[in-house]
Amino acid sequence: MKAWQLSRLGGDLRFVDVPLPEPRPGSVVVRMQMSAVMSYMRRYVAGELPVYHAPGRPFIPGGNGVGIVHAVGQDVWHLKPGQRVVISSHFVAHENVRDAAQILIGITAAGAEGYAMQSDWPDGTLAEYALLPASVLTAADALAGLDAQRLALSTRFVVPLGGLLRGRLAAGETVVVSGATGAYGGAAALLAVAMGAGRVVAIGRDAQALRRVAERGAGRIVPVAVCGDVAQDVEAIRDAAGGHVDLAFDMVGNARDPNMTLSALRSLGRNGRLVLMGSMAVDFPVPYTEVMLNGWEIIGQFMYPRDAYRRLFSLAASGVLDFGVLSPVVFGIAQLETAIDRATDAAGLECILIDHEERAA
Repeated sequence: MKAWQLSRLGGDLRFVDVPLPEPRPGSVVVRMQMSAVMSYMRRYVAGELPVYHAPGRPFIPGGNGVGIVHAVGQDVWHLKPGQRVVISSHFVAHENVRDAAQILIGITAAGAEGYAMQSDWPDGTLAEYALLPASVLTAADALAGLDAQRLALSTRFVVPLGGLLRGRLAAGETVVVSGATGAYGGAAALLAVAMGAGRVVAIGRDAQALRRVAERGAGRIVPVAVCGDVAQDVEAIRDAAGGHVDLAFDMVGNARDPNMTLSALRSLGRNGRLVLMGSMAVDFPVPYTEVMLNGWEIIGQFMYPRDAYRRLFSLAASGVLDFGVLSPVVFGIAQLETAIDRATDAAGLECILIDHEERAA
């Protein structure tokens, strides 16, 4: 089969011939149809993200995607050949322990146990076929009417779903989404509406991009372009919220200052919750006394629960979430390098996809 192989982070990325994988116990071989390209893939490949750890040998990168079950190994009972599945890169160790190790297959790992898992499962999805643990696959039977491209758009929503679930979003609540102009932030605002938020205040620095998000939010998303002055931004957020803010969801990527996140925190009403799922290049200065007096919760969340895709599919099947609110931009698998460059500059609601069934350059 054809696959993209990366020699190491900062090394060569080449389109090569490799053996088609054989299933092993607990695994599934998937014939890939579509996969999503990370916005930071160019920097990842170049080795410019020091927190990321790759396997110690050439490997196939690539995270979430959509495919058809080709073959199953022993100890796989529910998934069947011919079944369409959505693939999660988030793999959690199976052992019944308090703090199970976790990795992102085809992307990164941390800690001794995580490195061992990555050595065992080094390869991701940027190939014609992928060998994966059965536990990272979700059958898409509930959405049989969606084509692979539309189904692949669900991969953009699964990360913010983890944060909104962890933040205990309840129907009718008011939510602030910081970083709403970004890939996951815009999806978070739209997903919060689908999950029943009464009002979503979408904040960021690009007013035009915020308006595009609001236009797709069923009249329940209010855009607020922040200026970086925390006091002014808090006042603007509270005015847009029209009262009490219950939940702030932070999806700012690689923030160079903490001001937008602080503004989201300080906009909360009494007993409000802040969920942190983005990234920050500086320390986040927690205002201890304010947090204590207001009963605020600050919650860190990495990725999403194992049933996240099933929850997304239920929202889509019921008609409250349309994956098509995102705009797909599709490249053939041989065009990966071009797709990576396009992903770097993609607008927040664009989703760069690789069509694994289209080789033409």
